[in-house]
Amino acid sequence: MAVGTQDPLLEPTPEGSAGFTPTVAVPASGRSIRLRELGRGLLRSKTFMVGAIIVLFWIFDAIFWQFFVPHDPQALDPLNQLTGPSSNHWFGTDDFGRDVFSRVLAGASSVMTIAVTATALGLFLGISIGLIAGYYRGVTDDILMRLVDALLSFPGVIIAVLVLTVLGSSTTNIILVIGIIFAPIVARTVRAAVLVEREREYVAAAKLLGARGPFIMTREILPNITGPIVVEATVRLGYAIFTVATLSFLGFGLQQPSPDWGLTIALGRNYLQIAPWIVLFPAFALGSLVIGLNFLADGLKEALES
Repeated sequence: MAVGTQDPLLEPTPEGSAGFTPTVAVPASGRSIRLRELGRGLLRSKTFMVGAIIVLFWIFDAIFWQFFVPHDPQALDPLNQLTGPSSNHWFGTDDFGRDVFSRVLAGASSVMTIAVTATALGLFLGISIGLIAGYYRGVTDDILMRLVDALLSFPGVIIAVLVLTVLGSSTTNIILVIGIIFAPIVARTVRAAVLVEREREYVAAAKLLGARGPFIMTREILPNITGPIVVEATVRLGYAIFTVATLSFLGFGLQQPSPDWGLTIALGRNYLQIAPWIVLFPAFALGSLVIGLNFLADGLKEALES
């Protein structure tokens, strides 16, 4: 170190002695500048903005759909079975005479609720496992990663079907099984990021101050890996929505009379030739939401890497 200069991580001791006490520098101004640059990058990203518009539309719909549906999604109308799109029924009706447009709007609520909750559970489990494995390394890392590899060796949908067959297709069980399926994927992403961050100087400084592992993991390392976690969360949410719909399509998700998109597609496939609108509109809604989330993830990744 040059004469007259001082390491920014070192401050004089309160007693005024010649020694120095290591302290962790918190570059608040630099972090705020980085956040502003990230925000401007996201606003300039057409991919992110298109994804945000699509996702925000479906979030708004999932919360307030009951104020906008023209008909009761559960109301049966035998006199108007399998009628095509019209001014009264914009997306036509299904085999029970129910308004498809109203059921598409209502179906977003159940899908989003289950998918968001399951993704949050998967993130919590995956982040916890990834932090512990990446920080402590050694035997702990080997044991946790072998368990993760074991779970990843089986297709997620097959695990979900087997578990739901045994435990039943309740909403709670669907959330639990999807969260557990996603946890290993999140854990590997977080572990990879932690392996890099644990070698940084701020971690060494925190250790010199006497900080313990849990504190360093949650207060020092975790805030510095939020970027990859946010991108991973967005991607996982898209997969969770698709998984919920897939399970409902296979008969292991939500059951009648739920307007769930996957269930509606499954029931309407028998009328695909004579009433394709029963399947096409819920499928378009499902596809648009998943695509919107993928656009969000791509925009976030580009902004973080720029």
